[in-house]
Amino acid sequence: MDGMTIGQVRRFQRTVTQRIGALSDRYLARDRPLGQSRVLWEIGAEGSEVRALRARLDLDSGYLSRLLRSLEADGLVVVDDAGFDGRVRTARLTQAGLAERAELDRRSEEAAATILEPLSDAQRDRLVAAMSEVERLLIASMVSVDVLDPRHPSARHCMRRYAGELAHRFEGGFDPAASPAADAELRPPAGMLLVAVLHAEPVGCVALILHRDTASAKIKRMWVDPAVRGLGLGRRLLAEAEAKAAANGIRTVRLETNQALTEAVALYRASGYQEVAAFSDEPYAHHWFEKRLPVGS
Repeated sequence: MDGMTIGQVRRFQRTVTQRIGALSDRYLARDRPLGQSRVLWEIGAEGSEVRALRARLDLDSGYLSRLLRSLEADGLVVVDDAGFDGRVRTARLTQAGLAERAELDRRSEEAAATILEPLSDAQRDRLVAAMSEVERLLIASMVSVDVLDPRHPSARHCMRRYAGELAHRFEGGFDPAASPAADAELRPPAGMLLVAVLHAEPVGCVALILHRDTASAKIKRMWVDPAVRGLGLGRRLLAEAEAKAAANGIRTVRLETNQALTEAVALYRASGYQEVAAFSDEPYAHHWFEKRLPVGS
Protein backbone atom coordinates (compact mmCIF):
# COMPACT_ATOMS: atom_id res chain seq x y z
CA MET A 1 0.00 0.00 0.00
CA ASP A 2 1.55 3.30 -1.07
CA GLY A 3 2.35 6.14 1.30
CA MET A 4 0.19 8.64 -0.61
CA THR A 5 -2.92 6.54 0.03
CA ILE A 6 -2.09 6.19 3.72
CA GLY A 7 -1.48 9.92 3.94
CA GLN A 8 -4.86 10.72 2.39
CA VAL A 9 -6.63 8.49 4.93
CA ARG A 10 -4.82 10.23 7.78
CA ARG A 11 -5.78 13.70 6.46
CA PHE A 12 -9.38 12.57 6.21
CA GLN A 13 -9.32 11.36 9.81
CA ARG A 14 -7.89 14.65 11.05
CA THR A 15 -10.48 16.69 9.17
CA VAL A 16 -13.41 14.60 10.38
CA THR A 17 -12.36 14.49 14.05
CA GLN A 18 -11.93 18.26 14.06
CA ARG A 19 -15.16 19.03 12.20
CA ILE A 20 -17.38 16.85 14.40
CA GLY A 21 -15.85 18.13 17.64
CA ALA A 22 -14.18 14.88 18.71
CA LEU A 23 -11.13 16.81 19.96
CA SER A 24 -13.09 18.69 22.62
CA ASP A 25 -13.62 17.31 26.12
CA ARG A 26 -17.02 19.04 26.04
CA TYR A 27 -18.64 17.38 23.02
CA LEU A 28 -21.70 19.30 21.79
CA ALA A 29 -21.02 21.82 24.61
CA ARG A 30 -21.90 19.24 27.26
CA ASP A 31 -19.70 18.38 30.23
CA ARG A 32 -18.30 15.15 28.79
CA PRO A 33 -16.17 14.00 25.85
CA LEU A 34 -17.44 12.22 22.73
CA GLY A 35 -16.71 8.72 24.09
CA GLN A 36 -19.01 9.12 27.09
CA SER A 37 -21.71 10.76 24.97
CA ARG A 38 -21.62 7.94 22.43
CA VAL A 39 -21.94 5.26 25.11
CA LEU A 40 -24.85 7.16 26.67
CA TRP A 41 -26.60 7.32 23.30
CA GLU A 42 -25.85 3.67 22.48
CA ILE A 43 -27.33 2.35 25.72
CA GLY A 44 -30.68 3.65 24.51
CA ALA A 45 -34.06 3.91 26.17
CA GLU A 46 -34.33 0.13 26.60
CA GLY A 47 -30.88 -0.38 28.10
CA SER A 48 -28.20 -2.74 26.85
CA GLU A 49 -26.18 -5.69 28.06
CA VAL A 50 -22.65 -4.49 28.70
CA ARG A 51 -21.07 -7.23 26.58
CA ALA A 52 -23.35 -6.34 23.64
CA LEU A 53 -22.47 -2.67 24.11
CA ARG A 54 -18.76 -3.54 24.07
CA ALA A 55 -19.17 -5.59 20.89
CA ARG A 56 -21.17 -2.92 19.03
CA LEU A 57 -18.65 -0.21 19.84
CA ASP A 58 -15.53 -2.42 19.55
CA LEU A 59 -14.30 -1.17 22.93
CA ASP A 60 -11.84 -2.72 25.33
CA SER A 61 -13.69 -4.02 28.39
CA GLY A 62 -11.54 -1.97 30.78
CA TYR A 63 -12.08 1.25 28.87
CA LEU A 64 -15.84 0.68 28.63
CA SER A 65 -15.96 0.03 32.36
CA ARG A 66 -14.27 3.36 33.01
CA LEU A 67 -16.73 5.16 30.73
CA LEU A 68 -19.68 3.53 32.49
CA ARG A 69 -18.31 4.41 35.93
CA SER A 70 -18.00 8.05 34.86
CA LEU A 71 -21.61 8.07 33.65
CA GLU A 72 -22.75 6.36 36.86
CA ALA A 73 -20.93 8.98 38.93
CA ASP A 74 -22.85 11.66 37.03
CA GLY A 75 -26.14 9.92 37.86
CA LEU A 76 -26.92 9.16 34.21
CA VAL A 77 -26.48 5.38 34.16
CA VAL A 78 -26.97 2.39 36.45
CA VAL A 79 -25.30 -0.96 35.83
CA ASP A 80 -26.87 -4.03 37.39
CA ASP A 81 -26.42 -7.80 37.29
CA ALA A 82 -29.26 -9.41 35.35
CA GLY A 83 -28.04 -13.02 35.60
CA PHE A 84 -28.21 -15.41 38.54
CA ASP A 85 -24.42 -15.69 38.61
CA GLY A 86 -23.77 -11.99 38.13
CA ARG A 87 -21.98 -12.42 34.79
CA VAL A 88 -24.68 -10.72 32.69
CA ARG A 89 -24.45 -7.00 33.40
CA THR A 90 -26.95 -4.51 31.99
CA ALA A 91 -26.55 -0.75 31.63
CA ARG A 92 -29.68 1.37 31.88
CA LEU A 93 -30.31 5.09 31.69
CA THR A 94 -31.71 6.90 34.70
CA GLN A 95 -34.34 9.60 34.22
CA ALA A 96 -31.52 12.12 34.12
CA GLY A 97 -29.74 9.91 31.58
CA LEU A 98 -32.82 9.76 29.36
CA ALA A 99 -33.12 13.53 29.48
CA GLU A 100 -29.43 13.93 28.64
CA ARG A 101 -29.75 11.50 25.73
CA ALA A 102 -32.67 13.51 24.34
CA GLU A 103 -30.60 16.68 24.62
CA LEU A 104 -27.69 14.99 22.82
CA ASP A 105 -30.06 14.02 20.01
CA ARG A 106 -31.25 17.61 19.66
CA ARG A 107 -27.74 19.04 19.65
CA SER A 108 -26.47 16.36 17.24
CA GLU A 109 -29.13 17.38 14.73
CA GLU A 110 -28.13 21.01 15.11
CA ALA A 111 -24.45 20.09 14.61
CA ALA A 112 -25.31 18.15 11.46
CA ALA A 113 -27.24 21.14 10.16
CA THR A 114 -24.22 23.43 10.67
CA ILE A 115 -22.21 21.15 8.38
CA LEU A 116 -24.84 21.26 5.63
CA GLU A 117 -25.97 24.89 5.84
CA PRO A 118 -22.91 26.55 4.21
CA LEU A 119 -23.18 24.24 1.19
CA SER A 120 -25.29 24.55 -1.94
CA ASP A 121 -27.98 21.95 -2.64
CA ALA A 122 -25.69 20.20 -5.10
CA GLN A 123 -22.84 20.15 -2.60
CA ARG A 124 -25.12 18.75 0.10
CA ASP A 125 -26.18 15.93 -2.19
CA ARG A 126 -22.53 15.17 -2.99
CA LEU A 127 -21.54 15.22 0.68
CA VAL A 128 -24.37 12.97 1.83
CA ALA A 129 -23.73 10.52 -1.00
CA ALA A 130 -20.03 10.48 -0.20
CA MET A 131 -20.75 9.96 3.50
CA SER A 132 -22.97 7.01 2.69
CA GLU A 133 -20.24 5.43 0.58
CA VAL A 134 -17.58 6.07 3.20
CA GLU A 135 -19.79 4.54 5.89
CA ARG A 136 -20.28 1.38 3.83
CA LEU A 137 -16.57 1.06 3.14
CA LEU A 138 -15.63 1.66 6.76
CA ILE A 139 -18.07 -1.05 7.85
CA ALA A 140 -16.52 -3.39 5.28
CA SER A 141 -13.08 -2.63 6.73
CA MET A 142 -14.27 -3.64 10.21
CA VAL A 143 -15.05 -7.21 9.15
CA SER A 144 -12.48 -9.81 10.21
CA VAL A 145 -12.17 -13.24 8.59
CA ASP A 146 -10.68 -16.17 10.53
CA VAL A 147 -10.52 -19.94 10.34
CA LEU A 148 -12.85 -21.46 12.94
CA ASP A 149 -13.65 -24.99 13.98
CA PRO A 150 -16.97 -26.07 12.42
CA ARG A 151 -18.36 -26.65 15.93
CA HIS A 152 -17.61 -23.12 17.08
CA PRO A 153 -20.87 -21.27 17.92
CA SER A 154 -20.22 -18.66 15.22
CA ALA A 155 -19.62 -21.39 12.64
CA ARG A 156 -22.80 -23.20 13.68
CA HIS A 157 -24.74 -19.96 13.41
CA CYS A 158 -23.55 -19.47 9.83
CA MET A 159 -24.38 -23.06 8.86
CA ARG A 160 -27.91 -22.72 10.24
CA ARG A 161 -28.49 -19.44 8.43
CA TYR A 162 -27.01 -20.86 5.22
CA ALA A 163 -29.32 -23.89 5.31
CA GLY A 164 -32.33 -21.76 6.22
CA GLU A 165 -31.81 -19.37 3.32
CA LEU A 166 -31.35 -22.18 0.79
CA ALA A 167 -34.46 -23.94 2.09
CA HIS A 168 -36.36 -20.73 1.37
CA ARG A 169 -34.83 -19.97 -2.02
CA PHE A 170 -34.51 -23.41 -3.62
CA GLU A 171 -37.49 -24.87 -5.40
CA GLY A 172 -38.37 -27.88 -3.30
CA GLY A 173 -36.33 -26.71 -0.30
CA PHE A 174 -32.90 -27.76 0.87
CA ASP A 175 -31.75 -30.74 2.94
CA PRO A 176 -28.15 -30.34 4.23
CA ALA A 177 -27.87 -34.12 4.56
CA ALA A 178 -28.27 -34.46 0.78
CA SER A 179 -25.32 -32.09 0.24
CA PRO A 180 -22.97 -33.00 3.08
CA ALA A 181 -19.77 -31.32 4.21
CA ALA A 182 -18.60 -33.30 7.24
CA ASP A 183 -16.94 -31.47 10.13
CA ALA A 184 -13.79 -33.52 9.55
CA GLU A 185 -13.58 -32.11 6.00
CA LEU A 186 -13.67 -28.57 7.38
CA ARG A 187 -10.76 -28.94 9.77
CA PRO A 188 -7.07 -28.73 8.86
CA PRO A 189 -5.39 -30.52 7.21
CA ALA A 190 -8.44 -31.77 5.26
CA GLY A 191 -9.95 -28.32 4.83
CA MET A 192 -11.11 -25.26 6.72
CA LEU A 193 -14.08 -23.03 7.44
CA LEU A 194 -13.59 -19.27 7.12
CA VAL A 195 -16.00 -17.15 9.17
CA ALA A 196 -16.49 -13.39 8.80
CA VAL A 197 -17.26 -11.42 11.97
CA LEU A 198 -18.50 -7.85 12.43
CA HIS A 199 -18.89 -6.34 15.91
CA ALA A 200 -18.40 -9.82 17.42
CA GLU A 201 -21.29 -11.22 15.35
CA PRO A 202 -20.82 -13.83 12.56
CA VAL A 203 -21.91 -12.40 9.20
CA GLY A 204 -20.57 -14.80 6.58
CA CYS A 205 -18.68 -17.98 5.85
CA VAL A 206 -17.10 -20.13 3.19
CA ALA A 207 -15.79 -23.70 3.38
CA LEU A 208 -12.70 -25.01 1.60
CA ILE A 209 -12.14 -28.74 1.14
CA LEU A 210 -8.63 -29.64 0.02
CA HIS A 211 -7.74 -32.49 -2.33
CA ARG A 212 -3.97 -32.43 -2.12
CA ASP A 213 -3.51 -35.56 -4.26
CA THR A 214 -4.90 -33.71 -7.29
CA ALA A 215 -3.79 -30.19 -6.22
CA SER A 216 -7.44 -29.15 -6.31
CA ALA A 217 -9.97 -27.84 -3.81
CA LYS A 218 -13.72 -27.43 -3.59
CA ILE A 219 -15.50 -24.37 -2.24
CA LYS A 220 -18.79 -24.96 -0.41
CA ARG A 221 -21.12 -23.32 2.09
CA MET A 222 -20.66 -19.77 0.82
CA TRP A 223 -23.01 -17.45 2.73
CA VAL A 224 -23.23 -13.72 3.54
CA ASP A 225 -25.74 -12.27 5.98
CA PRO A 226 -28.34 -10.15 4.12
CA ALA A 227 -27.65 -7.28 6.54
CA VAL A 228 -24.13 -6.82 5.13
CA ARG A 229 -24.64 -7.66 1.48
CA GLY A 230 -23.40 -5.07 -0.97
CA LEU A 231 -20.18 -4.50 1.00
CA GLY A 232 -18.09 -6.83 -1.15
CA LEU A 233 -17.89 -9.46 1.58
CA GLY A 234 -18.76 -12.34 -0.75
CA ARG A 235 -15.89 -11.40 -3.06
CA ARG A 236 -13.56 -11.05 -0.07
CA LEU A 237 -14.50 -14.47 1.32
CA LEU A 238 -13.96 -16.03 -2.10
CA ALA A 239 -10.56 -14.34 -2.46
CA GLU A 240 -9.50 -15.42 1.04
CA ALA A 241 -10.52 -19.02 0.30
CA GLU A 242 -8.48 -18.92 -2.91
CA ALA A 243 -5.47 -17.52 -1.02
CA LYS A 244 -5.74 -20.29 1.57
CA ALA A 245 -5.98 -22.85 -1.22
CA ALA A 246 -2.91 -21.46 -2.96
CA ALA A 247 -0.96 -21.45 0.30
CA ASN A 248 -1.68 -25.19 0.54
CA GLY A 249 -0.33 -25.91 -2.93
CA ILE A 250 -3.70 -25.99 -4.67
CA ARG A 251 -3.72 -25.08 -8.35
CA THR A 252 -7.42 -25.58 -9.26
CA VAL A 253 -10.50 -24.48 -7.32
CA ARG A 254 -13.94 -25.86 -8.13
CA LEU A 255 -17.44 -25.14 -6.95
CA GLU A 256 -21.04 -25.81 -7.87
CA THR A 257 -24.14 -23.72 -7.33
CA ASN A 258 -27.88 -23.57 -7.84
CA GLN A 259 -29.61 -21.54 -10.55
CA ALA A 260 -31.66 -19.73 -7.90
CA LEU A 261 -28.50 -18.09 -6.53
CA THR A 262 -28.13 -15.56 -9.32
CA GLU A 263 -25.90 -13.27 -7.25
CA ALA A 264 -23.48 -16.13 -6.58
CA VAL A 265 -23.37 -17.10 -10.25
CA ALA A 266 -22.57 -13.49 -11.19
CA LEU A 267 -19.88 -13.27 -8.50
CA TYR A 268 -18.15 -16.44 -9.64
CA ARG A 269 -18.12 -15.36 -13.28
CA ALA A 270 -16.84 -11.90 -12.37
CA SER A 271 -14.11 -13.51 -10.24
CA GLY A 272 -12.66 -15.49 -13.12
CA TYR A 273 -14.47 -18.80 -12.75
CA GLN A 274 -15.28 -20.66 -15.96
CA GLU A 275 -18.36 -22.82 -16.29
CA VAL A 276 -17.41 -26.45 -16.94
CA ALA A 277 -19.10 -29.82 -17.36
CA ALA A 278 -20.57 -31.38 -14.24
CA PHE A 279 -17.82 -32.87 -12.07
CA SER A 280 -20.03 -34.02 -9.16
CA ASP A 281 -23.43 -35.50 -8.44
CA GLU A 282 -24.42 -32.58 -6.20
CA PRO A 283 -28.27 -32.80 -6.21
CA TYR A 284 -28.83 -29.04 -5.92
CA ALA A 285 -26.36 -27.94 -8.60
CA HIS A 286 -27.21 -26.45 -11.98
CA HIS A 287 -23.83 -24.80 -12.63
CA TRP A 288 -20.31 -26.15 -12.15
CA PHE A 289 -17.36 -23.75 -12.09
CA GLU A 290 -13.58 -24.03 -12.11
CA LYS A 291 -10.72 -21.58 -11.71
CA ARG A 292 -7.02 -22.13 -12.23
CA LEU A 293 -4.96 -20.30 -9.61
CA PRO A 294 -1.90 -18.50 -10.98
CA VAL A 295 1.45 -20.04 -10.15
CA GLY A 296 3.06 -18.18 -7.29
CA SER A 297 -0.28 -16.83 -5.98
